[in-house]
Amino acid sequence: MAEYDLSGINVPCNIDAEQSVLGAVLMDSSAMSELATVLQPDHFYVALNRSVYGVMLNMYLAGDKIDIVTVLDAVMRQNIFETPEQAKEYLARIMTAVPSISTVGKYAAIVVDKYMARSLIFASKDIIDAVNEGTEDANTLIDLAEQKIFDIRSGAEIKGLTHIGGIVLDRIKALDELYKAAKEGKGQTITGLSTLYMDLDRRIYGLNRSDLIILAARPGMGKTSFAMNIVTNVGKKYQDTSIAVFSLEMSKEQIVSRMISSEASLTSDAMKTGAIPPEKWKDIGRASDVLSRLNIYIDDTPGITVAAMKAKLRRMKNLGLVVIDYLQLMSSTKNYNGNRVVEISDITRNLKIMAKELNVPVITLSQLARGPEQRPDKRPMLSDLRESGSIEQDADIVMFLYRNSYYDKTDPNVHACECIVAKNRHGEPGTVPLGWDGEFTRFTNAELVRQEGQ
Repeated sequence: MAEYDLSGINVPCNIDAEQSVLGAVLMDSSAMSELATVLQPDHFYVALNRSVYGVMLNMYLAGDKIDIVTVLDAVMRQNIFETPEQAKEYLARIMTAVPSISTVGKYAAIVVDKYMARSLIFASKDIIDAVNEGTEDANTLIDLAEQKIFDIRSGAEIKGLTHIGGIVLDRIKALDELYKAAKEGKGQTITGLSTLYMDLDRRIYGLNRSDLIILAARPGMGKTSFAMNIVTNVGKKYQDTSIAVFSLEMSKEQIVSRMISSEASLTSDAMKTGAIPPEKWKDIGRASDVLSRLNIYIDDTPGITVAAMKAKLRRMKNLGLVVIDYLQLMSSTKNYNGNRVVEISDITRNLKIMAKELNVPVITLSQLARGPEQRPDKRPMLSDLRESGSIEQDADIVMFLYRNSYYDKTDPNVHACECIVAKNRHGEPGTVPLGWDGEFTRFTNAELVRQEGQ
């Protein structure tokens, strides 16, 4: 944690709780299995306690035996104490001061609670300093304040670097889960949310946290329908996960109408005209019941900014996915004097920052320039992304939708669609086959199309 001038401030801390945590570990090393996931060295207020716990955490991650002898040797090798006598005296003292080893979890909770209270003081000081500098506008300052409070609530670091030990532990756990899944014969395991499009999941390993995913296509290819199909699929599979949809082009009523059409297998014409066969009302009722139960939230504010999105998203519980339709209709808080290329660059950069700060995948739809229309092969390329090369630069994944039957009316494969993964930070680029059912604005797995063809 960064150094602050704390003169005149009653700094929240509990030295007894910090020492009790360390003493409990020295008396029973199995306590580290409970502490390692909730307690980091930076949570400690006293620098000495912070260093000793850091040694213990590293030993735990390395699989070393933890007791007073091994810890004494490790702290001396790292020059945490000036003399062996000082180290022995301190370690022995904190062991004898532990009230109860069985309540080490409660001691750790006190340490974390005091850390968060200190973080609130530091965040407040940063906010005051930023306001006093007078270099940022009010909206930027409000966003700064909201972000800092959000970081505290989510347990993120307010200042300073994160010790590698905690990151290593998280990665080892994730790797162990993948190993167990593979060992149980579950096939290739994805690391993010499943879209339920099997070939796509295998290609991009699902929708991963902090990823900015660009979904682009020429008008009429069905990018909004595909995005809403993904939203519905994720909502069904992960019912405790909240999904936010920002629709800048269509109203929320139009978006939901499309979702009902896909879920109930009701033609878009029937949705518009009301010419609904009597037998379809049962399907409509079932679809309405399914969709109403999903944890999906829709915002159709026109020209919304990234800062406004973040303010709304921070208040959502269990946020797992954000979908934006579409990029070119968004606004920036800054004035670029009509330079739309620079403005879009600023927006995409801030969308990537938002995905990382909120730790959720963000799918952003985007327009394409007219380049594909001018080529014999009309499949989109990265250079076709409209108005900004930074879209490609900031995105973790760039996907294009392409249907040959849209251009070639004699193509018999009217249900065939390609999802071209042109950029993929998680693996190789490539083309994923999909099925397209235009009558119900619905995309399917390619396997279903092949089975129907048989």
